[in-house]
Amino acid sequence: MSAPAITNDVADRTEDDPATLLGISAGKRLLDDSRRARAMSWVMAVMLFLTVLAGALGLGTMGAARSLDRQLAGRLTVQLVGARDDAVSALADRLRAMPEVGAVRPVPRAELARLLEPWLGDAGLDADLPMPAMIDVDLHDPGDAAFDAVAGRVRAAAPQARVDRNAAWLAPVRSFVVSLAWLAGGLVLLMAGATTAIVLLTARAGLDTHRDTIEVLHMLGSTDIQVARLFQRRIALDTLIGGAVGTVCALATVAVIGTRIADLDSALTSGIGLSAVDWALLAGLPLLFALLAMAAARIAVVRALRQVL
Repeated sequence: MSAPAITNDVADRTEDDPATLLGISAGKRLLDDSRRARAMSWVMAVMLFLTVLAGALGLGTMGAARSLDRQLAGRLTVQLVGARDDAVSALADRLRAMPEVGAVRPVPRAELARLLEPWLGDAGLDADLPMPAMIDVDLHDPGDAAFDAVAGRVRAAAPQARVDRNAAWLAPVRSFVVSLAWLAGGLVLLMAGATTAIVLLTARAGLDTHRDTIEVLHMLGSTDIQVARLFQRRIALDTLIGGAVGTVCALATVAVIGTRIADLDSALTSGIGLSAVDWALLAGLPLLFALLAMAAARIAVVRALRQVL
């Protein structure tokens, strides 16, 4: 075979895959399997571990906020001080007859005593202890018109009665839960930005390390896009492997924390949990970060090659 033929054959093989000419495997490419590559995987594992924890916090708190909305929307509590049992029953019957009302439940005294037990102890069980009567009311429509109608009926029957919206006195709790969700979302975005910065630094370091090799590839006809592809494959692989390890550890941690929360058996924590969709979103974060790393590496390498080489 003549020299021009050999040159043309080399150029053709280089254009298809420049790393083939150098004897570099498709998995390693220009970024060798060194301590730097292993460090990249460990860094990505830590980043995904923290990201999944933040994402679980955000999804769980948003679920808790939705659960509070479902439980408290349209729910009222009527308090009657010094009312007799027959007066409480009569008022409950009047409320059941209203079209705005979906359900009415007078709270038994034993249940009230159980709620007051942490503060009063066994004294709450004393029959002579004055305790207000309470009626839970669920409205069909949580709007102001239904609330005003029920409140007017209650005050007409018992002027000293007090009508409270459950959503109103739990509004600070809901606001705090929503704030936690937004904070968690901000942490996820911050982790994504930090991951992009790490990828950019890694790509630039790889360019500096293999500058001579890249110049040879350019002389053999390789384009900037082909060289960038070598970097993005390896960076994406490191991100995916490290991210998978970090995600598995984070999901195990979330599962343990979820079990501990379930053991609390508290009304405020009952809505904190992850649905099947939430688990799927968290499990897909390594793939999402790998795609992000590929895009960042491609942009960084192509821009650097056009400026320097």
